[in-house]
Amino acid sequence: MPQKGRRRRGNRGRIPSPVNVGHRLITDAFVPYPEANRPEVLLEHAELEAIRLVDLEGLTQEEAGARMGVSRGTVWRVLQEARRKIAQALTEGRRIQILT
Repeated sequence: MPQKGRRRRGNRGRIPSPVNVGHRLITDAFVPYPEANRPEVLLEHAELEAIRLVDLEGLTQEEAGARMGVSRGTVWRVLQEARRKIAQALTEGRRIQILT
């Protein structure tokens, strides 16, 4: 069963395999001050885990993929999307909501 929040891109292709997440969430949102009146940015738990493993712990994408139980290519795609979302939230003053 795929992890809640992970989904196919479009209508074709296989259903994504579940991602192993080895870190418990401390919070579920980050709110800028002052808060802009814009829609929030939704960050999936797998995206947060990829950011944590690669950018915080300094693992390679291959090592992060092995820990998460997915391929290096999947880690790369998830990282790119997470970084784009975080950059958008920071530059536009949007709230970041972490989906669990």
